[in-house]
Amino acid sequence: MKKIIFALILLFFIVISLLPQFLSFERTPYQKNWIAYKEQFITDGQVIDRENNNLSSIEGQGFALLFAVFSNDRKQFEKIWAWTQQHMQRKDYLFRGQVDFSEKTCDKACISSQPNASNGDIIIAWALFAAENKWDRQIYLVEGFRVLDAIKAKLIDKKYGYQLVLPTEKSIQSGDKPLQINLSYWVFPAFNLFADITGDPIWSEVYQSGVSLMKWARFGKWDLPADWMMLSEDKVTLEGALSSTYGENANRLPLYLMLAKNYQTDLTAPYIAFWAQESVPASVDLLTDQVSTLTANTGMQAIQKATEANLNGDSDVTFPEISAETDYYSATFILLSQLAMLKQ
Repeated sequence: MKKIIFALILLFFIVISLLPQFLSFERTPYQKNWIAYKEQFITDGQVIDRENNNLSSIEGQGFALLFAVFSNDRKQFEKIWAWTQQHMQRKDYLFRGQVDFSEKTCDKACISSQPNASNGDIIIAWALFAAENKWDRQIYLVEGFRVLDAIKAKLIDKKYGYQLVLPTEKSIQSGDKPLQINLSYWVFPAFNLFADITGDPIWSEVYQSGVSLMKWARFGKWDLPADWMMLSEDKVTLEGALSSTYGENANRLPLYLMLAKNYQTDLTAPYIAFWAQESVPASVDLLTDQVSTLTANTGMQAIQKATEANLNGDSDVTFPEISAETDYYSATFILLSQLAMLKQ
């Protein structure tokens, strides 16, 4: 009898030791990069750009929420969302644009007194609706609508025939003065989702306004948009813009189109031509055509790969692995580029 018990105990431990091999699964490249991203950039729900004075931005919090949803990482989503609500959400349900890592205390009045960043607000709403769809949690739908209603009320303004995304709620101005616009605030897949969820035509109008502006906003020898531009009644110009440079903001527009399944070649052709250079610069001044001495980082390269693969119907794409040497911006857009492929 003792021998039988001993044999059963031995068998039990053998099975336990082998069980992980049978239960293990091969993680996808996207899942592997998400794990590396969490380890490198997220602490207790706070997303930290360590190369930028340990700054936390609402855009960064939003992207991390989105990555958590599509990784089915509910635990991490809840941590990020809890931190974001506590430290960044204002009384009007929009979010302040950034948090300095050295900040010690900031109550709701302090948070609410600080300006929002509209692209982050939009990405947050996108992530909340995606989370409700993934996990069927009604609270995320409620919270998503609170953010979306505030976006519509404070950040969308019809002017010069366009439904515009204002960079902040403070951008509203009367009269016919030119407006600063940044096309990277047109997060195309988010507007598609908002239109589907609400049935409100304003979100399709915002989407189409962004597409129309992309067709007009072409400058320099490569016909590219700048990160910032001035919009008036009859033109889009670089005169008076915060920046005349095509860089990290404008570079993401093709990726947003791919995430929205918009494969219009007339919108992406200038980017494809720019990327065809033997050495792609990180930025270019569109007033002078002077290119940066820096080459496109791995995040920009990932955007190029995802765009060209989607346009060509190619699903076999290898993206860089996120490592300790990968900077925050590059890591974020590597993951977002992989997400564009996952959602084909």
